[in-house]
Amino acid sequence: MTKPMLGATLGKTGTDFRLWSHHAERVDLCLFDEGGETELAPLTMVRGEGDVHHVFAKDVKEGARYGFRIHGPYDPSQGHWYDPSKLLIDPYATELDRPFVYDTRLGQFGVDTADLMPKSIVKAHKPLKPMMPLGERTGFIYEVNVKALTMLHPDVPDAQRGTLAALAHPAILAHLRRIGVDMVELMPITAWIDERHLPPLGLTNSWGYNPVAMMALDPRLVPGGVKELRETVAALHAEGIGVILDLVFNHTGESDVHGTTLSLRGIDNRSLFRHVADDPGTLVNDTGCGNTLACDHPFVRQLIVDTLRHFVLSAGIDGFRFDLAPIMGRHWDRFHQDAPTLRAILEDEVLEDRILIAEPWDIGLGGYQLGRFPPAFLEWNDRARDTFRRHWRGDAGTTGDLATALAGSAELFAHDGHGQTRSVNFIAAHDGFSLYDLVSFEHKHNEANGEDNRDGHNENHSWNNGVEGETSDKAILKKRRQDVEALLSTLFASRGAVMLTAGDEFARTQRGNNNAYCQDNALTWLDWSGADEELIETTARLAAMRQRFSCFMDTSVLTGDGDVSWLNTDGVPMTVADWETPDLGAFTMVLTSIDRETGKDCRVAVLINRSTKATDFALPPQGKRKWRRLQTGRSAATFAARPRSVDFCVET
Repeated sequence: MTKPMLGATLGKTGTDFRLWSHHAERVDLCLFDEGGETELAPLTMVRGEGDVHHVFAKDVKEGARYGFRIHGPYDPSQGHWYDPSKLLIDPYATELDRPFVYDTRLGQFGVDTADLMPKSIVKAHKPLKPMMPLGERTGFIYEVNVKALTMLHPDVPDAQRGTLAALAHPAILAHLRRIGVDMVELMPITAWIDERHLPPLGLTNSWGYNPVAMMALDPRLVPGGVKELRETVAALHAEGIGVILDLVFNHTGESDVHGTTLSLRGIDNRSLFRHVADDPGTLVNDTGCGNTLACDHPFVRQLIVDTLRHFVLSAGIDGFRFDLAPIMGRHWDRFHQDAPTLRAILEDEVLEDRILIAEPWDIGLGGYQLGRFPPAFLEWNDRARDTFRRHWRGDAGTTGDLATALAGSAELFAHDGHGQTRSVNFIAAHDGFSLYDLVSFEHKHNEANGEDNRDGHNENHSWNNGVEGETSDKAILKKRRQDVEALLSTLFASRGAVMLTAGDEFARTQRGNNNAYCQDNALTWLDWSGADEELIETTARLAAMRQRFSCFMDTSVLTGDGDVSWLNTDGVPMTVADWETPDLGAFTMVLTSIDRETGKDCRVAVLINRSTKATDFALPPQGKRKWRRLQTGRSAATFAARPRSVDFCVET
């Protein structure tokens, strides 16, 4: 397949429209009036080289509304869903005139959907000159649900709440600066549709991981389109904060055989989605969402690369996080590290220096690929996540695993000649318990999702400190605070990038719901009025510490060859017996570093005390240097660590 310009390209006298489809018999371009309501006479497109259908529409200007109707066989048993009654979104559309709204008619054969569908908008975007991405590979990533972050913020104007533009509000920027964010990772802001089971339950998708148009921004979140994204990115860049987009290239919201025909399904379902071998009527469901994109198909590959290029060139995006990323490397047989689509991203001149983050699992055969992506990719590290949780829950025998995670997870990333960590360490993300709920609930409580609490993960490695959920018991609340601070400190002491979900720095709660994707309400909207100021200060202090000491930002995995020492509480190297003590309550990680404030060499000690009692830690001096507790600046030879805490000392 050749690579012509696809989508709508503005010219001096009109607009050139191009759409790829192999199995289509005829493609009609459907233009609409300015309001997107009245359909004008269709223009039949001509099939050209490489199955690209083309028509030039004279006098069609920027802002014109359009869609496609495609004629061909309607034979689901053979993977064909052609139905000219269905108005289809251009997969290369960058803006839509309205959001998608689920309706059963979108999936009914022969029922016209023009009145139900958004219209693609002809739009030209002046390209930016790509700048080097902001942020470091081991920086502090702040995962953001745009609407949840801003809906209840008292300083954001009502008209701006819930939109991307609110991220550029001075109050939001001030908070990001305060806690030391290096990069914001925006949960999907491209156009999505609700899953079909949600409307009858009175629920809506609040996460956006059910996309239809890969390039088009969702008008609910980004009413100002690409211009709004571009301006918001510029405002964040002005504060030294990079922007990562979370994108979904593994499935579309058209779902399974009972789903909707909105775009790719009606363009060429048989080519663009995976089907069971020798059974073109049965969709492969390696995503758990009803369908799986055929990312090894040349058109899908081109769409992915062109989408990424669009966001870099049109809005200045610094990087991307890929949902269920193994799908992008799948062939028929298995995941391939050097798959053509992954290689195309890495070799593209616009994308080659972007920050790339893989969620390294899907639910298909061989879908768990943690540590197996190309070296340019960072990877979400759920093994470190579970280790952090299990250790602080009190599970036996976790000391060695914790040290490995703190050191950069060498067993996952330091292989095939690579000595750098690619780990994105986190304790909680959008999917699962919030950080505070992790220490407040032993069990999930997803009753509000309408699935009788069957949805969501059952094993969360969580604990409740004595009472399930809400309590006024001050002793239990104190324990929960201690545990959250210990978890935060462990995260920020780990080697690799660190990620925190917005609100976890001030004890957000979802009342035990660990699958809140369908809760677009006060359950997930951040309650700024109840924000825990002490936890915010703790987060800010930890982020500042990472920036100050080079040992936390270095990408090399720790080997013990002069870069780290592991000590017991007596200040001597850990023995085999120490490591194998199942309920070991305390130990120290001592790191060699450079103090960026002074430019001098130093050592940093991380005192980890899982015990429920205060514990004394001895630290061996080096010459005339003295150990000082970072938080207080006081020097000592022995430091008393609080129960269930992580303390930091520096030797200068």
